Amino acid sequence: MSNLEELVQEINRFEAIISEWDESQRCVAVGLKRAIEALHKAALTSLIKSLKQESMSALRHAVTDEVVYAVLLYHELVKPPKPPLTQRIQTALEEVRPGLKSHNGDIELVAIKPPDTVEVRLIGTCSSCPASNLTLSQGVEQAIKNHCPEITTVIAINNNSTVNAESSSLISPFPPNLSSSWIKVATIEQVPELGVLAVEFAGTSLILYRQGITFRCYRNACVHLGNPLDEGKVENGIITCAFHGFEYNLETGECLTTPNISLQSYPVKIKDNKVFVKLLCK
Repeated sequence: MSNLEELVQEINRFEAIISEWDESQRCVAVGLKRAIEALHKAALTSLIKSLKQESMSALRHAVTDEVVYAVLLYHELVKPPKPPLTQRIQTALEEVRPGLKSHNGDIELVAIKPPDTVEVRLIGTCSSCPASNLTLSQGVEQAIKNHCPEITTVIAINNNSTVNAESSSLISPFPPNLSSSWIKVATIEQVPELGVLAVEFAGTSLILYRQGITFRCYRNACVHLGNPLDEGKVENGIITCAFHGFEYNLETGECLTTPNISLQSYPVKIKDNKVFVKLLCK
């Protein structure tokens, strides 16, 4: 058995069996699993160090194998592929939109100017609000830098004028000391295979999607009218909104009904059988 999908299915089969055991039996199985994983991670770490010293090309070639890559990713020994810069910036803007909309405002991406500058435009009341410089510095700029460390300068273009990210004594729509943190939202077992689990943290509703060892997290809101998606049907990796039939690819977040729009996604990591999501918080 060498196919990654078959291997994952075999693991899932045993997990399903263990889930039927009583708690004391499950604890023994989980303890054994963690001990074996710790041993494997230590061995893989030593192997990677040796390969780095002897042949980086051999190491790069080994990682191209999907099974090798999946195991190294599971043990956090390789970094997951980073989404394109434009996608990460749009994700950051989606995070700050609720705060802007609470003040009858919005934001759009104007331009990316390599290597380290982004221009955005504040819309609605935020474009003329005297606190727009604070809005930029405390909310937009921080969110973009959290998702895109390579960006060092964020400029807001409003009515042919430039708003710099400077301090202000006026009220911002964002909480003070806004930062991102990894928040535990579920355990692996709670997320159904090829299904979604709705979770909520600090007023933010999310859906988690699981396919084998791969997890995705999105805002639990259809891009059409914001209806919750967890009430919809999931089939073949596609979720259909129960209210107006909008469809989304749960692997990518892409809307299949209306092109060029996607669900708001959040970074996910797995550690010690727990699912963590990176969220903005105080």
